[in-house]
Amino acid sequence: MPPLLPAGRQRFGFALWITLCFLAAALGSFGSLNAGVFYSELTTPAWAPPGWLFGPVWTLLYTMMAISAWLVWRQGGWASQQNALTLFVAQLVVNASWSWVFFTWQRGDLAFLTILLLIVLLVPTIIRFARTRTIAALLLLPYLAWVVFAAALNWHVWQLNPALLG
Repeated sequence: MPPLLPAGRQRFGFALWITLCFLAAALGSFGSLNAGVFYSELTTPAWAPPGWLFGPVWTLLYTMMAISAWLVWRQGGWASQQNALTLFVAQLVVNASWSWVFFTWQRGDLAFLTILLLIVLLVPTIIRFARTRTIAALLLLPYLAWVVFAAALNWHVWQLNPALLG
């Protein structure tokens, strides 16, 4: 395992990863500005959570994601962890794009493909993180579980609303 970075650099890195994750959250939220109204118009399965639950869940998940990335990054920085962190950033970009595809462009089909791509990127991210810090990988497991749940919800909502979700 690479050596830990100096403490001052670790604090900076933590701030950077928190900022990056919540920047992705903010970009995604811009794509879902009409989400409350649009989501209420959709037919959803009985097991769909209420709309108000998504914000608190995602806040917790983005915080855990930032901590996870920071734990990996602090083991030698970007140079040492480039492959794992590149996967992490890639899945973060795909994550932020989902809201745009689903809520702004109202494309259930493309949103479903986007969330499948997110899973395809997230699984190897978790595997790579586990090679560096087990706790970093474990912190991403609730995120993976939520994304898999969201994929199922995306599929069902798309199927129940073909006129609204193309």
